[in-house]
Amino acid sequence: MTRHTIRVLTVLLSSVLAAAATQKAPRRAPDVRYEPSPPEVVRAMLRLAEVTRNDVVYDLGCGDGRIVITAAKEFGARGVGIDIDPQRIAESLANARKAGVARRVKFRNEDLFDADIRQATVVTLYLWPWVNLKLRPKLLKELKPGTRVVSHSHDMGDWEPERQIEVNGHRIYLWRIPARATSPAAR
Repeated sequence: MTRHTIRVLTVLLSSVLAAAATQKAPRRAPDVRYEPSPPEVVRAMLRLAEVTRNDVVYDLGCGDGRIVITAAKEFGARGVGIDIDPQRIAESLANARKAGVARRVKFRNEDLFDADIRQATVVTLYLWPWVNLKLRPKLLKELKPGTRVVSHSHDMGDWEPERQIEVNGHRIYLWRIPARATSPAAR
């Protein structure tokens, strides 16, 4: 072997080892198993939320990134995907580059219960019912009044949706964060 070949192989081996070392395990076990929403459901969710180019769409438990990527590509919005699984984040980043929207979307490897979501104008969910219920106080506390919340398949308990639709057997719910009540002392 020539010195050049040895150097090339050393660089390649170093790259492979560095990539393997950066593969992190999820921070904790995900609350739900990865199950992507069908494309027609994704589009229906974004239409139900009336997404425009002025929106910032956050997808909590973003999986492969398809919701924020579709929001950016087809609706002109910006997007942020949050997922606890670093493998899903890597997949989302690759999908965003492939779709040509990497400048309009971000993906964060975070626990959705700890993530800063205050910049969202739309939040999308495809989680289990108990996760929606656990997340509900965070949504109501941190999101601005008027922020739209859209969930594929699962409701929010006794929080009545503003609208609900069905697409190919999939139920989709829409809520808006209500105005905050002000106390007499705050006036």
